[in-house]
Amino acid sequence: MRLTLSPHFVISILSLLLLCSSNAAAAPPGEGAESVNRLTKSQEAAGWKLLFDGKTSRGWRSYYNEKFPEKGWTVEDNTLRVIARGGAGDVMTTEQYADFDLRLEWKVSEKANSGIMYRVTPEQKAPWHTGPEYQIFDDKGHGLDPKNPHSAGALYGLYAPPPEKPSKPAGEWNQTRIVLRGDYVAHWLNGIQLMECVMGSKDWQKRVDASKFKVFPKFGRNRTGHIVLQDHGHDVWFRNIRIRKLEPQPESRAVPLFNGKDLEGLTCFLNDNSKMEAAWSVKDGVLICKGQPFGYIKTVKDYTNFVLKLEWRFDPVTKKAGNSGVLFRQVGPDKVWPKCIEAQLHSGYAGDFWNIGGFTMTTDAERTKGRNTRKTHFNEFPVGQWNEYEIIADGGDITLIVNGEVLNRATAAAEIPGKICLQSEGVEIHFRNIRLISLDGKETK
Repeated sequence: MRLTLSPHFVISILSLLLLCSSNAAAAPPGEGAESVNRLTKSQEAAGWKLLFDGKTSRGWRSYYNEKFPEKGWTVEDNTLRVIARGGAGDVMTTEQYADFDLRLEWKVSEKANSGIMYRVTPEQKAPWHTGPEYQIFDDKGHGLDPKNPHSAGALYGLYAPPPEKPSKPAGEWNQTRIVLRGDYVAHWLNGIQLMECVMGSKDWQKRVDASKFKVFPKFGRNRTGHIVLQDHGHDVWFRNIRIRKLEPQPESRAVPLFNGKDLEGLTCFLNDNSKMEAAWSVKDGVLICKGQPFGYIKTVKDYTNFVLKLEWRFDPVTKKAGNSGVLFRQVGPDKVWPKCIEAQLHSGYAGDFWNIGGFTMTTDAERTKGRNTRKTHFNEFPVGQWNEYEIIADGGDITLIVNGEVLNRATAAAEIPGKICLQSEGVEIHFRNIRLISLDGKETK
């Protein structure tokens, strides 16, 4: 279905600052306990929930029964600790989660091994029969290559982290982040993204078929499940475990940006100062762009955080391929082209990012050349057929989805309100079903 997305190697000061800001409840080693296992008011407002209160095992149970283990796990010094050779087995959340952003801290004893599994269902003998695992490991203590697929931060046995990963030795706290949205999964360690992939893709299945998971037909197939902390017989400590659900937004909340009848609610910039009707018209519920003059149609309102969905096609009669794009968080003076992020619509390149006007954002260095970040793979229908774009702008995280598949992601994007624009760029292109779901309600005129 699709290939592996390349790991990030770019260390951005801004992205690190943003991560530290979102991790405000996490105290560095040596700081007072009053700052541990707490949420700030801004984190609560953003939807974060603590999975561990630092005092009790509330919210956790054994994988093998409905009670928390009486031995082998303990709550001590504001940490949830698995005790070496305690024999209790794995523990999991009492609640199940589908799409989420999970953050936590962990430290290990020398040569320790553990893991965090997700979307686990307690129907098999062991949680790893259904749930992929974020590996927790003392690489140095074991003398393990840091880019081994069994090393810290790896998606265990399947996707290895880069050798430059910023892991800390036994006895020191590490920060983990796991993001799941649909089939997309990404692992982070100490502020740096280590890997990302698409579960169920051709590349994923190829790796699974070559692994010990091949014999478990439900491995990585669940769309929801429990989060599991692994007991591998070693001392491991966890704290500051918190989660923010990233549940799909209901279409009932969607607001149309194009009414299907006329150009009401839209404005325009064309480079020859023509009126909107020189390039744009409406017919049978379709917004039609001639492609000339160059410029863009745009919203009157500004939008910051949202899910934007729209359909596009090039002229179904001529089937002439061409260029266009979706511009968002557009700010500054109107011109060709204004400061913004562009989700590319050039035929054959849908899913590419273009950074216009020096817009602050971080993308995969391996796929970035100048202002352009290539998509991970091609996923367009033949020229003249309808395609669907889904653009998710959620704080600093930007996701581009074409026809249901994640093709690109950016982080640390400047979170500023701006217009949403559709380009007129040389050839006829059609749009329909343009709708937006606000993620924060911050819409300004």
